[in-house]
Amino acid sequence: MASPKAVAVVTGSNKGIGLQIVKGLCQRFKGDVYLTARNEDLGHAAVHSLKAEGLNPKFHQLDITDIVSINSLRDHLQEQYGGLDVLVNNAGIAFKENTDTPFPEQARMTSGVNFFSQVDVCDALFPLLRPHARVVNMSSTVSQWSISKCNSDIQVRFTDAAITLPQLKALVQEFIDAAQTNEHVKQGWPDMAYGVSKIGMTVLTFIQHRELSQDRRSDIVINSCCPGYVQTDMTSNQGPKTPEQGADTPLFLALLPPTTTTPNGEFVSDRKIQKWG
Repeated sequence: MASPKAVAVVTGSNKGIGLQIVKGLCQRFKGDVYLTARNEDLGHAAVHSLKAEGLNPKFHQLDITDIVSINSLRDHLQEQYGGLDVLVNNAGIAFKENTDTPFPEQARMTSGVNFFSQVDVCDALFPLLRPHARVVNMSSTVSQWSISKCNSDIQVRFTDAAITLPQLKALVQEFIDAAQTNEHVKQGWPDMAYGVSKIGMTVLTFIQHRELSQDRRSDIVINSCCPGYVQTDMTSNQGPKTPEQGADTPLFLALLPPTTTTPNGEFVSDRKIQKWG
């Protein structure tokens, strides 16, 4: 019986860094590569653009804030492939500095999409991970800056080596709750919703690594990374890096060879492990 075909999924990948990650995987990954997007028209247009370059990505609709959408992708992968080999959690949002959106709403939405929805994706798709799977959680060095702005009590709780997922969720929720009355700074939090959401993603990776290292499935490697300051819609096309350059470290982590021992469970930038916390 033939081995099931390998498959990779990149969330939020119809443009920017995500699109370049899909492109790189199409060129180097031996298997099917799924470009995903909330909007089907934008997703299909992105697939078409890559096919014009001689590549052959597949498309599946995915809105990471919608459990029905997440489960639809999960069921498709289970039925068509019986598993999952590469997952890049790239989808995310960031409000512009000059946004009119009140901070309480920024905090709720940013942590909701960039942290809680990521947890939902992982809860659905991690059971599909095969031995030797690779997972990349997109974070940011902003998470390091942001934890340095937290008070000592919050820092200790985030960096506790034994922190659990329920404890991490509760911490991020504390920030959201404090922000609803604009009390977050007084209570020891940074004044940056995006940064706190990326603290969540970095610490989530440490927890997931700890759990996966106890899993009966061998050689599942997970890391978080910062792509750098990249010219995308999210940064208003500021920054020294192109989206292709921003995709370099995520691709490096997604394509780590079998039996890789390091980096594993790390925060990585420019292909190098960074001290965090």
